[in-house]
Amino acid sequence: MSLILEIFYLITVVFTIVLVIQQRGNPLKTISWLLVVLLLPILGIIIYFFFGQNYRKQKIFSRKGLRDLERISELNVHKIKHIDTNESLIDTKIRTKRHIMKLLLNNSKSILTDRNKIDIYNSGEKAFNEIISELENASHHIHLEYYIIEEDKLGNNIKDILIRKAKEGVEVRVIYDYLGSWDLSDHYIDSIIAAGAEVYSFLPVHFPKFTNKINNRNHRKIIVVDGKVGFVGGMNIAIRYIEGNESMGSWRDTHLKIEGDAVSSLQQIFLIDWSFVSNKIIKSKKYFPPHSIENTCLVQITASGPDSDWASIMQAYFSAITTAQDHIYISMPYFIPNESMLTALKTAALSGVEVRIMIPYHSDSHIVFRSTLSFVSELLEAGIHVHFFKNGFNHSKLVMVDGILASVGSANMDIRSFDQNFEVNALIYNEKIAISLEKSFKNDLKHCIEYSLKAWEKRHWSNQAKESFARILSPLF
Repeated sequence: MSLILEIFYLITVVFTIVLVIQQRGNPLKTISWLLVVLLLPILGIIIYFFFGQNYRKQKIFSRKGLRDLERISELNVHKIKHIDTNESLIDTKIRTKRHIMKLLLNNSKSILTDRNKIDIYNSGEKAFNEIISELENASHHIHLEYYIIEEDKLGNNIKDILIRKAKEGVEVRVIYDYLGSWDLSDHYIDSIIAAGAEVYSFLPVHFPKFTNKINNRNHRKIIVVDGKVGFVGGMNIAIRYIEGNESMGSWRDTHLKIEGDAVSSLQQIFLIDWSFVSNKIIKSKKYFPPHSIENTCLVQITASGPDSDWASIMQAYFSAITTAQDHIYISMPYFIPNESMLTALKTAALSGVEVRIMIPYHSDSHIVFRSTLSFVSELLEAGIHVHFFKNGFNHSKLVMVDGILASVGSANMDIRSFDQNFEVNALIYNEKIAISLEKSFKNDLKHCIEYSLKAWEKRHWSNQAKESFARILSPLF
């Protein structure tokens, strides 16, 4: 009997290993799962089947199946500009980034919009003061989609506004990520629904159904008010973004308020996600009202996720880095680049491009932070400046290139954001905005420390061992 069990187990292990290899994913991720399967025999197999499979090709849901949503794009067809003839691209510096515009149009159908006004918020207090003001002024609809909504002072304040606006007759729709907002009580959600709003969780995890989707979370942060004002960036709805917390101190982050054409792009992303969670398709023109913004500011809103054919945000990062001409400034709270991104960064620096990467001095995720540290030696060897932010926790997810291109959004430069999570970023082609963000980045450098390669390699061997082990396991987290 024991021999039969041993043979059965061996067959199962071999079958699982073959399945892992056939996924044809990131080699490091494949090796990590093979180690789990081999070192944790039965448990490893169970963990892989629930949490480890690649769903980019299998598709959690297919946008191709949502044919009615194509009409949403038709409503805004007049906003689609031919990139090579767009008058806004007369600026020589902007024209150097046309390839990125075309890339996003092809890999994620991200429309290039030109009539936009953007306000940048570098503090949670200013950002949420403005968000609350716009929510209070809503007259037709509020669309809110967040990874984390916490039931704290800020979360309850926003809940009360949503309840009040819903009772006034404003259409309120809320999407929250089931795991990211795990601590939300039924009372919190039910009270919003009772007021007349609609609330849905994204990919609820109930054993065993949907357990294998536990890694595919909706990490987006989107608010659209009346189809005229949109917010996007890195801030979740949590009081720590305003008051900080005991363990990390103050929380530094970046968020955008957008008015103009790009709001329609945020609206489209929300409505596609809404159709998925609610099975309700919204396609009325009243959600895409005209606006009076005349400012010229080129913006592409791009979304990525395991449902898409291409890792669009990763490709945008890669293209921006490999074609940079002068400098690259990156701020990332979770920095675990894949091999392509790591090679791109090192190649840019070795080619004479100034590359500066800002990461936290302390992190809220121990194993992710250890994995991040494992890349520092390679970066320093290539001449990349690595800055450790010490004034609290810098949660901003920024990529700025050549003083003309800036990316602000929810996507980190890590495997989770590239392959597993649903993300949304704003790609901005505007010298004024890019320089403003770069100025804030340089101000943040005053609160950083920077190590030389010689000083960094003097760290205790035990730290280096921990970092190497964390790097092997990082694709699993």
